[in-house]
Amino acid sequence: MMSRNRIEIGIGATGANVLSSFMANRSARYSMIMGPLGSGKTYGCVQRVLAHAIEQAPNDRKERPTRWCVVRNTYPDLMSTTLKDFLEVFTEPEMGRMVKGSMEPPTFHGNFKLEDGTTCKPEIVFIALDREQHIKKLRGMQATGFWFNEVKELLKSVVDMADARIGRYPTTIAGGVACSWHGVLADTNACDTDHWYYRLAEEERPEGWMWFRQPGGVAKTDRTDARGRIVWATNPAAENLFNLPPNYYGNLLPAKDDDWISVNLANEYGFHVDGKPVHPEYVDSVHCLNELPELDIKELRIGIDFGRTPAAALIVYDPLFGRHLVIDEFVVEDMSAALFGPELKLYIERKYPGAAVRAWGDPAGVARGEATEHTPLDVIRAAGIPIQAAPTQLPELRRAAIARPLRENCMDGRPRLLIYGPGAPIIRKGLQGGFCYRRMAIAGQERFTDTPDKNMYSHPVEALEYGLLGAGEYHQALSLPQPRVRRGMTRQRYARTS
Repeated sequence: MMSRNRIEIGIGATGANVLSSFMANRSARYSMIMGPLGSGKTYGCVQRVLAHAIEQAPNDRKERPTRWCVVRNTYPDLMSTTLKDFLEVFTEPEMGRMVKGSMEPPTFHGNFKLEDGTTCKPEIVFIALDREQHIKKLRGMQATGFWFNEVKELLKSVVDMADARIGRYPTTIAGGVACSWHGVLADTNACDTDHWYYRLAEEERPEGWMWFRQPGGVAKTDRTDARGRIVWATNPAAENLFNLPPNYYGNLLPAKDDDWISVNLANEYGFHVDGKPVHPEYVDSVHCLNELPELDIKELRIGIDFGRTPAAALIVYDPLFGRHLVIDEFVVEDMSAALFGPELKLYIERKYPGAAVRAWGDPAGVARGEATEHTPLDVIRAAGIPIQAAPTQLPELRRAAIARPLRENCMDGRPRLLIYGPGAPIIRKGLQGGFCYRRMAIAGQERFTDTPDKNMYSHPVEALEYGLLGAGEYHQALSLPQPRVRRGMTRQRYARTS
């Protein structure tokens, strides 16, 4: 007999009103919960999966079949956190077994008896988005529901794709019974106000979506310390405190900056990335423009990154100062080059009529796909955008194409690379640290991955790298003579200030 019956599940979490409400309200097609570290939101999602599995109507064999897909951005995160939390609720071997293989994603095969004599048989597949073969499996899932763990790290297109895959299992043919409920669950820490989650949760409020926001683990006081910084204190309304170590939130406050505390502990919308920025030379107060100077745009220089999340960085070059000004970006999700090219061409014609265009793309774009003789560069050219491969794909030279003009000043005292924030907000956030090397969980030392994370910020920033390489920074990176003298240039390295 199983101790976790549906009555117990419906109780929720003691002393956690928002989390309990999230667990109890199981009718919506989409249920999204945002909370601070340690708030129990992951546990709440696992309990929701269990509750829906138990509440699925049985078939003639007295079985309750469901199929779930659990999605995380990377396999290290999936294996180290999501799977461990899941197995604290779906215990082995009492409730089933977890199967892990090198070719197939980890899958939990549930099989446990309920008090009414029926057998609950959930199949729960765990997929991360850093393995292409597993992403293909995700796109073909016939599922009851999806659970997106840390959904702020995922593109909206991934969530949109799930909408077409839920409610496909069980059926009277597959499973022997109709699907009792289908939907999407998601949990996240607080995100930035530019994120799609914020737009949907706070502005659009789409029909059929339920939004749950837990109290922060800490809250601001009306006091400041000797250095004028905000004094934070544990929030008495914080949820899940009884499951946390004593003074959990208070112990997390020392040596953290206010942005980190605000996002991760206070559950306030904001921008913070826990990683090593790929471009640490960028200083927002120095390199970002909030107002665009009056420009006579006769030529656009464009960098393009391909893939299923293509992006373009639109650059205006000032030959007097030798300055690159990033004035715009064009970023889409889950779109082929065949569709991206015409859309980008139309965007340029509407917004910058009459401007000549020169473009450079990822050199990998010269490779033909298995199903076509046309390369991504061919497709972009066919759309009417004159594009060529960037001079190199070497990471060191790509990074230098941005780093060098960030460090150098022109004769007017301003940097040789500037970003117009309102026009290129994703590139701006990417340079601030959204495009980063992920922190590794290694005790006693600070270590980061060797390659940057692929995320919503990486594609537009890499597009900028390709654009600047083609626009002349390749020669600068190689310290080769330039065909055109950059007058009045001086060099200056900026120190990052707190």
